Amino acid sequence: MNDFGIAFQLLGIGMTTVFIILSLVVVIGNLIIRVVNRLVLEEKGTVKGRETSESLIDKKKLSAIMAAVNIATNGKATVVDITKAN
Repeated sequence: MNDFGIAFQLLGIGMTTVFIILSLVVVIGNLIIRVVNRLVLEEKGTVKGRETSESLIDKKKLSAIMAAVNIATNGKATVVDITKAN
């Protein structure tokens, strides 16, 4: 019975260690994402000196794409850039 006690102690210590490390990874990852999103702001309407996607695509198509993204993400995402795939 003593061997089972040691085994369960090791199991508990290992699971607790993994939980703490994964929690730290999630918390630090979320903090990095928030800091980067606040620091890296691009001007609205331009992306790295190129023309805006609004001037390159028909207004009806752009509004349809934006509406689809809005519906698919429940309003949590926005369209930043639209490029043609090769």
